[in-house]
Amino acid sequence: MRIRIMFGVLAAMTVLAAPANAASAVSEPAFPRELNSKLNVCNLCHGSNGAPLRTPIPVIWGQQENYMLKQLHDFHGGERKAEVMKWMAEALTTEELSIAAKYFASQKWPAKAANAPAAAAPRGMAVCQACHAQNFLGAVQAEGVSTPRLAGQSYDYLVESMRRFADGERTNNADMVQIMKDITPADREAMAKYLSGL
Repeated sequence: MRIRIMFGVLAAMTVLAAPANAASAVSEPAFPRELNSKLNVCNLCHGSNGAPLRTPIPVIWGQQENYMLKQLHDFHGGERKAEVMKWMAEALTTEELSIAAKYFASQKWPAKAANAPAAAAPRGMAVCQACHAQNFLGAVQAEGVSTPRLAGQSYDYLVESMRRFADGERTNNADMVQIMKDITPADREAMAKYLSGL
């Protein structure tokens, strides 16, 4: 019941925000109207142009499809904790979880404003490249699961995710828990700053 109420509130917010976001609202003719509405609810936080409306919300447009599908399943099953995302994942059917991951993966990563060139890579970046690829755009691993794109991701999201892994609050990837425990908070902050600037 609580999920339906939350979804209803978020759907109403989508309708109220529709005139301002009409140009970038999800309106895929192949999708049922209800699914388009659900995906528009995603845009309330993640941004109708791919740029999140607040931090530490991650960029999901253009993210690795396989990675996003795993995260949605983890939110749904409780392996990854975030109350709003649990509600959203539970509002989607199993088929819709796959469609949502594919839809957002097919969108273009949001353009960055021209900034100063990224500083030299800080200590510890080589360990990230081992899984997230040389350019930090994510990659499919031998197990068939993708690692996420880190390049250009929100600084606040990156630093908070690394902290949550290090502190054992986020446990849906055992390798990340161990890796982040071994990196100091100052080094994690430098890594997040570097990655967000790419």
